[in-house]
Amino acid sequence: MPVAGLRSAGAVALSDDSLSRREVALVAGRDDREGLELLSPLHYLRQALAPNADLLEGGITDVLPANPDVIVLADVATLSPSDEEALLDWTENGGLLLRFAGPRLAASEVSRTEEHPLMPVRLRAGGRTVGGAMSWGDPKTLAPFTEDSPFFGLPIPEDVTVTAQVMAQPDPTLAARVIAQLTDGTPLVTRKSIGQGQVVLVHVTANAEWSSLPLSGLFVRMLDRLAVSSVGQGMDAADMEGTTWQPVTVLDGAGRVQDAQTLPGVDGAALISDPLGPDLRPGLYDGGDRRIARNTMSVDTQLEPASWPAGIPVEGLSRPAETPLAGWLLAAALTILLADVIASLALSGRLLGARAAVILLAALSAIPRDATADDAFAIAATSELRLGHVVTGDVQLDEMALAGLRGLSETLFFRTSVEPGEPMAVNLETDDIGLFPFLYWPITPDQPTPSVEAYEKLNRYLRSGGMILFDTRDADVAGFGAASPNGRKLQDLAAPLDIPALEPIPEDHVITRTFYLLQDFPGRHTARDVWVEAAPADAERIEGMPFRNLNDGVTPVVIGGNDWAAAWAMDSRGTALYPVGRGFGGERQRELAFRFGINLVMHVLTGNYKSDQVHVPALLDRLGQ
Repeated sequence: MPVAGLRSAGAVALSDDSLSRREVALVAGRDDREGLELLSPLHYLRQALAPNADLLEGGITDVLPANPDVIVLADVATLSPSDEEALLDWTENGGLLLRFAGPRLAASEVSRTEEHPLMPVRLRAGGRTVGGAMSWGDPKTLAPFTEDSPFFGLPIPEDVTVTAQVMAQPDPTLAARVIAQLTDGTPLVTRKSIGQGQVVLVHVTANAEWSSLPLSGLFVRMLDRLAVSSVGQGMDAADMEGTTWQPVTVLDGAGRVQDAQTLPGVDGAALISDPLGPDLRPGLYDGGDRRIARNTMSVDTQLEPASWPAGIPVEGLSRPAETPLAGWLLAAALTILLADVIASLALSGRLLGARAAVILLAALSAIPRDATADDAFAIAATSELRLGHVVTGDVQLDEMALAGLRGLSETLFFRTSVEPGEPMAVNLETDDIGLFPFLYWPITPDQPTPSVEAYEKLNRYLRSGGMILFDTRDADVAGFGAASPNGRKLQDLAAPLDIPALEPIPEDHVITRTFYLLQDFPGRHTARDVWVEAAPADAERIEGMPFRNLNDGVTPVVIGGNDWAAAWAMDSRGTALYPVGRGFGGERQRELAFRFGINLVMHVLTGNYKSDQVHVPALLDRLGQ
């Protein structure tokens, strides 16, 4: 998940198993009674967990082979030795065992005299309601959650009350294991770690017999924190001791995802606690049954201005502009020499009119011209690959065109080996358009017509391999060639250009397969006809070749009206600026627009390479014959 507009490891977040949909197994201590669904210990659990998790139901022996992320025991007291051993092994390997109390657990002897391995605390015997349970004359309410509780920040409804619960036996470790309590300090939810996993006990029932908690929205949010969001989080170095994690993918400094290849495995404790560096790179690490992402930035990372000690020089990444002095020094030397010659001629009386004129012309010819602005534009355009758009004079349209090319450049960066820089606005009258392999030219009815000199530059550009995408942006109201204002303006603008014969993109044109396989080329609109240079009249499909050998070079123009820049346009955060279609169909249309843009750029950069590549098997076969 990259941050649009930023290219660094800190701007990319890798996702691991913690974001996948959880598998939760529900196990009840007694069968659901027919006709009494609201009294079932699993009814409220199903309702709370189903939207965010995949549910399994059955006995322990039925659900354990599926290796779920969470197992919920609703009023399950005594376990068979084999089930207990299997559950303990599953928990130690990272499972979350969530237990709910109830009449069965309250009446049993589980975790009475000594702490049971699959219970977080010892339970107190005795009680006035049922054995081991406690009841009051007045229901009790929940206390606010502490900062170290996974429920911290959840609002507590005033109508959530508890009328009975199983009581925890006080001991020195009890306070550290309480993650929710009542207003009188009685533990309501307790937790302890077992190996890499946890066991959690909710001291009331999973239905509404002992409390109104299952009837509230708080119950849903608490289960989400426990059984969904918190799984795979909060692992500490001690839990990871003795494990080895193999890097799968890593990030480089520019935020690009790379295959880890032969990088060595990392100790589990170091993976959790050590800072990132050459020996522990940000990336995705595999431990066999799960994967963990180490990102440069975490939820706890705070960005603060750097504070450097006094006396430490601070320099930016950009180098200050250098002013070459060799030319000026040479000019100064020539000036001194010229002054000496003039003085000698003057003293000897030979500084006549003709000689003075020659010396003056020589001095004036040595004055350099100031080309700083032109040089800066050329350096910016050629320092890295950049896409350009023709300035139309419509500020809003020019901003949209720039945002569209920015979105296309970002998509190229993350999907292909092409790494464009920031796109640039191009003035046909003053700028050198030959520095750009691709120009996007949106059409408006009132944009100025280029000068004769600009048309000469445009024709040289088209003849030398450049591509212009003309976009009338009117496909929603007019087909190609219709008498729309934008269409008429395009005809006027294109008249002085050396544009070859055109045809709608044929199904075997190289543009349909330079990177993605495409047959439709939508933008914000979905007109079918997009026009390119026509194939030669004698182009035929040779036997054994899947495509005709078309377009030996790059088509100089592509003409359509689908408003591609609006579909490509993104803001600095990578958010689309203009709507495309509706719902999933609209996002699919936007994706096809990006794919068309990628194919265009790959075509202008690689020419007929993809076409030749497709023909290689047939060509080799013919050579063999």
